[in-house]
Amino acid sequence: MTKSRFVLDKFAKLIEQGLTNYKDVSDELISILKSKRDEIVFKMKLASKEEVDILNKRISNLEKKLTTQKKTKKTSKAKK
Repeated sequence: MTKSRFVLDKFAKLIEQGLTNYKDVSDELISILKSKRDEIVFKMKLASKEEVDILNKRISNLEKKLTTQKKTKKTSKAKK
């Protein structure tokens, strides 16, 4: 009985260490991939979401100004 318990304890420890090592390896792999992603994004000089939202608002404001200017130019030409 003691020999089987000894074998089971050793087997349980081996499995526990394997799971712990797997978890550590997977966490390390994820952190490496995240850092590589950040490096690529930095090299590409991509804008953040906030910057994109601000730029979209500016573009929509400029489009509104252009449409109002086109309307006023058409009416002024008709008056002449």
